[in-house]
Amino acid sequence: MDIIRKEKADIVILQVKLSRATLKEADEFKKFLLNDINSGKKKILVDLSPCEFIDSTFLGALVISQKKISEYGGDIRLVAAHSAVRSMFELTRINKVFEIFLSVDEALKSFA
Repeated sequence: MDIIRKEKADIVILQVKLSRATLKEADEFKKFLLNDINSGKKKILVDLSPCEFIDSTFLGALVISQKKISEYGGDIRLVAAHSAVRSMFELTRINKVFEIFLSVDEALKSFA
């Protein structure tokens, strides 16, 4: 799976370099997130701006990870630029679980 991982101060930034985030990638993505969470990271930004489509299994991986990081007092924030992805978040009410931003800079500032 093509994920670019960076750290800026105490924030982990994961850029998901997929046009379609589906069942095929969801399990590996969840393991990637849980690895950071289990190592004590409390601020994770998932940049989904390259994604044009996200299925329910991939969304489930995000929700499971958010639940886990919340147990440690942390948070996952999302960046979603494509209108189809943002519509999916609204349709599934994921926008009630996560703070969702249009840009990485905007999301980074929200952690301050």
